[in-house]
Amino acid sequence: MKMTRVAWPLDAAHRLRLCAGIMAAALPLAGIGQIAAARTIENNTPAAISHARDLGPAASSDMVSVTLWLREQSTGSAADRLVAQLYDPKSPKFHQWLSDSQAAALLAPTAAQADTVKKYLAAHNLQVTAVDVGNRFVKAQGSIADVQKAMHVPIHQFSAEGRTFRSNTADPAIDEPAGSLVAAVGGLSESRAQPHSRRAMDPDTAAPAAMRPLALSPKGVFFSPQCIRPPEQVTFTTGGALPVASYAGNRYGADIGNTVLGTLPTCGYQPSELQTAYGLSQLYANGLDGTGETVVIVDAYGSPTIAADAELFSQVYGLPDLTSSNFKVYYPGGQPASTDTGWASETSLDVEWAHSVAPHANIALVIAPTANDSDLQAAILYAIQHHLGHVISNSYGEAESDEPPANLEQYNILSRLAAARGISVDFSSGDSGDSNPSGVTNGLILPGVASPADCPWATGVGGTSLAIDSNNDILFQTGWGNHETRIANTVALGSPPIVPPLNLGFIYGSGGGTSGFFAKPEFQRGLPGKFRQVPDIAFLADPYTGVEFICDGTSCDGAPAGTGPLVGVIGGTSLASPMFSGMWAIASQAAGGGLGQAARLLYGLRHGAIRDVVPVGSEHNVRGAIATATGVTRESAQDLAQPLDGTRVFYSALYQGSSTRWYVLTFGTDTSLMTAPGWDNVTGLGTPNGMQFVRAVVDAANRNDD
Repeated sequence: MKMTRVAWPLDAAHRLRLCAGIMAAALPLAGIGQIAAARTIENNTPAAISHARDLGPAASSDMVSVTLWLREQSTGSAADRLVAQLYDPKSPKFHQWLSDSQAAALLAPTAAQADTVKKYLAAHNLQVTAVDVGNRFVKAQGSIADVQKAMHVPIHQFSAEGRTFRSNTADPAIDEPAGSLVAAVGGLSESRAQPHSRRAMDPDTAAPAAMRPLALSPKGVFFSPQCIRPPEQVTFTTGGALPVASYAGNRYGADIGNTVLGTLPTCGYQPSELQTAYGLSQLYANGLDGTGETVVIVDAYGSPTIAADAELFSQVYGLPDLTSSNFKVYYPGGQPASTDTGWASETSLDVEWAHSVAPHANIALVIAPTANDSDLQAAILYAIQHHLGHVISNSYGEAESDEPPANLEQYNILSRLAAARGISVDFSSGDSGDSNPSGVTNGLILPGVASPADCPWATGVGGTSLAIDSNNDILFQTGWGNHETRIANTVALGSPPIVPPLNLGFIYGSGGGTSGFFAKPEFQRGLPGKFRQVPDIAFLADPYTGVEFICDGTSCDGAPAGTGPLVGVIGGTSLASPMFSGMWAIASQAAGGGLGQAARLLYGLRHGAIRDVVPVGSEHNVRGAIATATGVTRESAQDLAQPLDGTRVFYSALYQGSSTRWYVLTFGTDTSLMTAPGWDNVTGLGTPNGMQFVRAVVDAANRNDD
């Protein structure tokens, strides 16, 4: 089915109208309870149900868990103003982070308020399973029938784009006096975050590139680090006859069948190569390696083999050992009841590449029992309350336009709490360019940024493509966005040319763009528009120029069970977030303590601290000529990169996929998002520039001392 992108500006007013329409269309609440003395918890209905098929009421006996988030003492703009003083260099409170008692007095709900909500749930036959130590949430479980009565709202099953999910059909309502205390209700809808990791793939196999058994010798040399090779010419015939096609241009990746580097056509970087490329080696030489800091990582489900995987990764690549003394795993919501191979791969990626950037930092891995937003939010809160570290990396998200506005706001509230405590909460910006993959109706793709990277009090991390030379210096770096065009069929068929070439279009790329919900924060005052712009900063993300990672075959996705440790190539903004968080830990070490939200310092750093990522082209972009019985057709570089969605400058290369088909692979073609000089909606301000970045951050953190 052909998908067409349409503009749908999901501003706050639009969201309220949409929610109102959903409420008006909801089924009558007969049998669910009266609302006479109840307060509606506004903006708590997922917009996703507006383009989904209603399958009818959910099974009333099914058990669900709900989380009621309580309102802060200082709410909304008042809390924003309070915390903003901590980031104003002219304020005497600049970087005077709130203590536990100050944060509790100014922001946290009271124990009495939490007790009121707890009693309300218990009175409605719901079993209270957890009360946050800071009184921020009360969690309970019960049957859907009892939840519907307690929340005065129907819960239905919905279907959209091949997935079935549960959701409330309108905003819930809670009887007073508890109703006035509740800001959001999580768990009514199955709002599940997705990991933002990607593997390079052959588009015709629609499967991630296979992983290969781990060999310890030679250490770290599993995939070629030369993603871009000198120009080549390839010719395809049809059984020795017409049509004949000839293409010439840059070449991507290793040859299929290369017995030294394996049978995979992908390239992949090991830590030492990127430590050189990004100027990290100079930092290490000056003692800046994360010592004394902790990178906190939040994931869902985790991996049963993460301790062994991370330590093996450290041994293979010559990094400091990860043991129980510097790597700890926390389960604040209890051990997950099940495993998930996609999240296991994500977990390995996050831990291994935060460690690669900040090799002497401790790592605290906080595991949510499910990928539901409420569980992930509780995991973030746990990390904040327990002072686990000065930076929290999160490599997951959902389309903003699918989320209930109250849920978006809850992520922002938690990020603001962290910012008040001197902690930066970092979120990956997504891997689908300008698109909302789940927001598809009648062949139309709804655009939108990813949540929670859209939070004004968080730092959104976008992605780049990176090519290095034989000295591990940067050959080029541009915004991550890949297109592919098929030019020849399989070797088994004789590699005949595809006439005309088949433009497969966009595969994946850095998420970004304009929020439809959050207003533009003060630190982005120099950017256009009135709404939050995403991302703020970037790091490597393109899986076609990705990194090596290790994950046991019993845990990770795309691997046959029981195969033991495997090595593969991975990317996505899930890679960018832990890499940047590792960099922020190094900056915190240099500053002697927490720096708070990264984004609020990044936009004021001096020139040279951040490498501007700009469009990159090549005189050797792939071009071709096709001879048929009717003549010769010339294929320009632009022809072979369509649809470009307005992009004019890009880099392309010849690529033979694992299916043995041939393609033209492009870099820097990210849907309607565009890499540009200065801030852009693919890479934000750019990528950190090693020592210059760290020094500039430290100076910015001390600027009110002048």
